[in-house]
Amino acid sequence: MLFPRRQFFIRERASVLKLTDTYDILDPETKQNIGLAKDEPPSWAKFLRLLVKKPLLPTTIHVYEHEGAPPVLTLQKRPGFLHQTVTITYRGREIGKFKSKLFSLGGGFHIFDSNGNRVGEVKGNWKGWTFKLLDGAGHELGVVTKKWAGIGKELFTTADNYMVALNEATPVETQAPMILAAGLAVDVVYKEAA
Repeated sequence: MLFPRRQFFIRERASVLKLTDTYDILDPETKQNIGLAKDEPPSWAKFLRLLVKKPLLPTTIHVYEHEGAPPVLTLQKRPGFLHQTVTITYRGREIGKFKSKLFSLGGGFHIFDSNGNRVGEVKGNWKGWTFKLLDGAGHELGVVTKKWAGIGKELFTTADNYMVALNEATPVETQAPMILAAGLAVDVVYKEAA
């Protein structure tokens, strides 16, 4: 079962040439597969990726508990040049939006609730490998950490791995979908260069 959990390990499937991405979502302790995320862009955008960088095009990421199940979490990224907006839907209900920061050393997002109120941020460090999920008062709720995948995978593919974890004091029922969405959004907006 994907939710409720405090920790997720996101492993992007490696491939040298690919038009869409697939992510395995694992339990970090048992290494059991607990979910699957699929990049499902519109057909026209999928083939346009041969000419235009992926972050500039729209896409939808669906998160499933298993193959063939309905999506539990959906990230919908609009096309954008300076700003990227990702709308997050959990079990059919919009729970918020990530809007990329215009100037940020390492990347990050402002977080808005479904009413458009700013409620927090995802703040990257200067290396762009650690992203903290912060509430509106600046308290840390959780962390997304990019993990080293090995020299071959790092040099020859765009596949990345992420450890995603909520802090012990953070309410898992409301924040687990948001921290998982943050891990996927970091990869889709900041790490997919081609």
